[in-house]
Amino acid sequence: MSGPATEKPSRPLPPLTEGVHKRRLGLVALVATFGGLLFGYDTGVINGALEPMSAELGLKADTQGLVTSSLLVGAAVGAVSIGKLSDAWGRRKTIIMLAVLFFLGTAVCVFAPEIVVLLIGRFLLGMAVGGASTVVPVFLAELAPYEIRGSLSGRNEMMIVVGQLAAFVVNAILGNTLGHMDHIWRIMLAICALPAICLFFGMLRMPESPRWLINQGRHDEALAVLKTIRSEERAIAEIEDVQQVNELEKKENETGLKSVLKNKWLLRILLVGIALAVFQQLTGINSIMYYGSIVLEQSGFALNAALVANIAPGVIAVIGAFIALWMMEKINRRTTVITGYTLVTLFHVLIGIASFAVPADSAARPYIILILVVCFVGSMQTFLNVATWVLLSEIFPLHMRAVGMGFSVFCMWIANALVSYFFPVALEAVGLTGSFFGFAVINAIAILVMFKFLPETRGRTLESVEEDVTTGAIFAVGRKK
Repeated sequence: MSGPATEKPSRPLPPLTEGVHKRRLGLVALVATFGGLLFGYDTGVINGALEPMSAELGLKADTQGLVTSSLLVGAAVGAVSIGKLSDAWGRRKTIIMLAVLFFLGTAVCVFAPEIVVLLIGRFLLGMAVGGASTVVPVFLAELAPYEIRGSLSGRNEMMIVVGQLAAFVVNAILGNTLGHMDHIWRIMLAICALPAICLFFGMLRMPESPRWLINQGRHDEALAVLKTIRSEERAIAEIEDVQQVNELEKKENETGLKSVLKNKWLLRILLVGIALAVFQQLTGINSIMYYGSIVLEQSGFALNAALVANIAPGVIAVIGAFIALWMMEKINRRTTVITGYTLVTLFHVLIGIASFAVPADSAARPYIILILVVCFVGSMQTFLNVATWVLLSEIFPLHMRAVGMGFSVFCMWIANALVSYFFPVALEAVGLTGSFFGFAVINAIAILVMFKFLPETRGRTLESVEEDVTTGAIFAVGRKK
């Protein structure tokens, strides 16, 4: 049984070294995270496209929520189905298939003549987004050395917010220059095809996950891959560790959701993963990422000004993601997450207060609310988003990683869909004040849940985390931290 959460492997591995292999690892991570870029652009583009889309297709508050949430329902389906597919088919092939699905979904949306076809296209895009949200973080975690796993895996979340920022910038430019065109929203959506093409051709030249290859019994291929992204000495030592743990797990564990539900420790880590995923969505971050321009309009900005102002949360999200990557190897995951929920709760309360305490006709009102929204998004991206995705990619044992990650992310996307569908309705019914006070209550509960149940994984190999999950020791470690 492993010791404290910051310990190194029981058998020390050779240190990381500089060289061609390290640059190769960086290139693989860059190409794979185009999946995160597509995730971000496809979820963020609706922010500016929704109003011209509504004008052309006659959408109301409920059908706006339906168009937005259809992608998220597709993401839930994609997370649970495509995540499992990656176990049988391989991480690399699955990501290549996702690039094709991103392109196909984009084409259907761009040429949709009416709302039903648009919903089909959004659902297809959602399946690609959900698959990417499950497979890419696992692919990165399985490639990364334990010393930099947090920062490497976290690059996917950084690319998600870069994609969202790109969507906000494109929306603002097109909205202010070509906003008079009837079909401007179609151009906004069409741009998504470019990174899909890059992901497809880039992944054709990338390797498979060495941990997945070992799980398939393809040890020689796994070693050959690992030697391209590690020094030879380190690659051989890591392969031996992974093989040892994998053989033990194959003897002692079945795979699949049924076997997870029968084991109290595996069930508990699955519930932790679900809580991490669902509470991340209940922060209300996507009320800003999807409806930010509408929120800012209600705060007092004009339409075109709201499109421009909406870039500010996107910029702070990217800055926060860079800070989060720096923090990943320096601050414990539990500390980061609990701090994040505390700050998010505080800014929700302040947004709620400002929305009713500052007069509606005050020239300062939209800027006060914008500043508080930026602080909320910055807190979320710095302390919660990267940490959540990194933890989800780390906490599950290899034999249940696809099941655990897939089911947790499925629940995440269902929560995302519900928030996204009901937020426009809630905004219409109770306004900014009621909406953000509601988010504050939910996030206060999240603080208590994370304090009591969240384990610590920083500075440990996936194999040592896996050993402690299967014995339950990981939960005692989490409480001590």
